[in-house]
Amino acid sequence: MNVKKFTAATSREALRKVREALGPDAVILSNRPVDGVVEILALDNDDVASLASPSPESEMAAPRPNLRMQEPSFDDLDEPAPVARPAARPAARPFQEAAPAPRAFQEAPAARQPLDRQQMNPLYDMDEPAVPPTYANRRAPQPEAPAFDMAAMTAMMSAAIAQAKESAAAEMHGMMNEIRAMRGMMETQLSELSWGSTQQREPQKAAVLREMLAAGFSASLSRYLIDKLPAGKDAAESLRWVKTVLARNITTMADEDAILDRGGVFALVGPTGVGKTTTTAKLAARCVMRHGPDKLALITTDAYRIGGHEQLRIYGKILGVMVHSVKDEADLRIALKELRNKHTVLIDTIGMSQRDQMVTEQVAMLTESGADVKRLLCLNATSTNETLNEVVRAYQGTGLAGAIMTKMDEAASIGNVLDVLVRQKLNLHYISNGQRVPEDLHLADRAMLVDRAFRTKRDAASQIADADLPLMMSGLGNLNNDRSLREVYVG
Repeated sequence: MNVKKFTAATSREALRKVREALGPDAVILSNRPVDGVVEILALDNDDVASLASPSPESEMAAPRPNLRMQEPSFDDLDEPAPVARPAARPAARPFQEAAPAPRAFQEAPAARQPLDRQQMNPLYDMDEPAVPPTYANRRAPQPEAPAFDMAAMTAMMSAAIAQAKESAAAEMHGMMNEIRAMRGMMETQLSELSWGSTQQREPQKAAVLREMLAAGFSASLSRYLIDKLPAGKDAAESLRWVKTVLARNITTMADEDAILDRGGVFALVGPTGVGKTTTTAKLAARCVMRHGPDKLALITTDAYRIGGHEQLRIYGKILGVMVHSVKDEADLRIALKELRNKHTVLIDTIGMSQRDQMVTEQVAMLTESGADVKRLLCLNATSTNETLNEVVRAYQGTGLAGAIMTKMDEAASIGNVLDVLVRQKLNLHYISNGQRVPEDLHLADRAMLVDRAFRTKRDAASQIADADLPLMMSGLGNLNNDRSLREVYVG
C-alpha cells in the first residue's frame, strides 16, 4: 500500500498537489489541520484496486490462523495517522477540484471503509468471506427484470378456469346421480308400501295380478289395468273385465280382402329363424288359390345364407310362381319395375338380429325402392317380452303395416306377444301355428287369443305368492311416464 502525504497552507493548495501527483482519480484517505498547515493522506486509484483483490503472495491473501488477530497498524505511513471509524456504505470518491475543507473531512471516513472490517477483521463475516466490491462490479449493469408475459398469464388463467369448470361439472354429475338413485329408492319403497296396503284392502286385485303375470303380460301393463279396475267387483268379474279391455285394445285384420283382394307389395321382415320364408310360402299359396299363379311374384333378398333362396324357389316351383333374387336396392328397384303389372308381390327378406346395424339399411332399402312396400313384422311367440319390444323398435322405421304371430304352437304363453301388440299398437294380420303350407296360417281372433293366454297358464298363477307381489310391483315407478300405456283404452 503506497499512501502519500501532502501538506500545504490551504486545502486548495493541498488538493492541487494531490491532483498533480496522483491524478484526478486519487482517493483521499484523510484531511486534517496539523501545526497550522493542512495535511492530506491520499492513495492512488490503482492501489485501491489492489487492496480490493490482493495477490496470492500478499499477506492479506494468506489464511487467518487466529480469530483474535489485532487490527494492523499504519507504521508504513510517513507520519502516524488515526484510524477513521468505518462508514455504513463503503465508497471511494474520485478527486473533485475546489472542494471545501469541511466536505473533505466528511468524506474521509467513507474513503477508508474498504481497509477495515471486510479484510482486516475476520470476525466481520465468519460464514461466508466477503468479497470487496471492485470498480468493475460497481460499474457493471444490473440484470434487467424479466418482461411481464401477458399471453402466458392469460393461458394460465384459462387453464385454471377450465379445470375449475371440469371439477364443478364432475361434482354436479355425481350429485345428480345420487339424487336420481335416491329418487328411485324412494319410489320403490313407496310403491311397495302402496301395493302392500292395496293388497290388504282389495285382495281380488292380487288374484287378478297373479293371473296376468302368469299369462306372460308385463308388470307395467298388469299394474296399469289393476289400478283401473272398477270398485265393487270380485276376482272373477275383475278378470273378465281385464280380458275385455285387452281384447278391445288388440287390433286385428277382419278378413283377407285387405291383402288377397287389394293386392300390392308386401315384405316380410324380422329376426333370423322367426319363420319368414315359411310364412311367405303360406301367403303365396293363398294368393295362388284365389287369383292364380300369374297374378303373383316372389322376390328374395336372402343372398347371405347358403341355399337361403333355394327354399323359396322350391315353394315357387310347387306353386308355379317365378322367384326373383335381388342383392341390393338397385336390383330391387329394377325387379319391382318389371313386376309392376303383378297383382301381388311378396318379398322374403334376409333375417338378422334386431341389434344389427344392417336392419336400418334393410328398412331404408325397402322404403326407398320406388314402390309402396308394406312391411309385415313376424313376431316369434316364444320370445320374451323385452326381446319382442326390441324387435319392434328396430324394425319399425317409418311404420309397420302389420304383424304376423309365428310359432304359436311352440310357445308356452302368448301373453308376451299380446302385451307388445297392445302397447305398440300393431295390427295383427295372421297367426302361424305350424309348418304346413298353407293350412297352418289363420286369421287372428283377438277374443280367442286373450282367452288362450289366460287358459294355458292358469296353474302357474297359484305359484306366485302374495308376499312376492309387493316386490314385483315396487320397481315399476311412475306408470304415468310410460308413453305406451297412455293410449290403452279402458272404457
